[in-house]
Amino acid sequence: MHAGAKRPFAGPRCPVPSRFRAAFTAASRRTGLPLSLLVAVAYEESRMDPAARSAAGAQGLLQLMPETARALEADPFVPAANVLAGARYLRRLLGRFGRLDLALAAYNASPTAVANEGGAPTLQTLTYVANVEARAAALSGCI
Repeated sequence: MHAGAKRPFAGPRCPVPSRFRAAFTAASRRTGLPLSLLVAVAYEESRMDPAARSAAGAQGLLQLMPETARALEADPFVPAANVLAGARYLRRLLGRFGRLDLALAAYNASPTAVANEGGAPTLQTLTYVANVEARAAALSGCI
C-alpha cells in the first residue's frame, strides 16, 4: 500500500478494530445486511467490547441474550460467532417485522414488546433505533 492510501476500516468513518474486520465482513456477506448497519449495532450495543455484559444479561459485541445465543448455537464471547449470530437474529427480525426501524426496536426491546406495542415500546428504544440508524448512515462508506 502506498503512502496516503486508505485502508479498509481505517479512520473515524469505519471504526472497526482490525481484529474484528473478518467477522463483520463475513456476517454482512452471509446475511445480506449492510456492513455499516452491523457495525452501528455493535457500537451502540457494546461500544465494540467483545467482553461486554449488560445489566439485563446480554453478552458480547452485539449483546446477545444467553437464550438467543443458545438458540443460534453461538458462543457470545467469540467475536466471529457473536457477530454472525447477531446478524442472523437481526435478519430474522427484519423478515418478521418488514421494516428496519421495527427490527432494530425488537433487537433492543424484544420482539414480543414490539409486537404488543406495535412499535418501539419505550423512549430508550426509540433513542436506540435513532442512534443505530444515524450511525449506519454515517458509516455507509465502510468497506
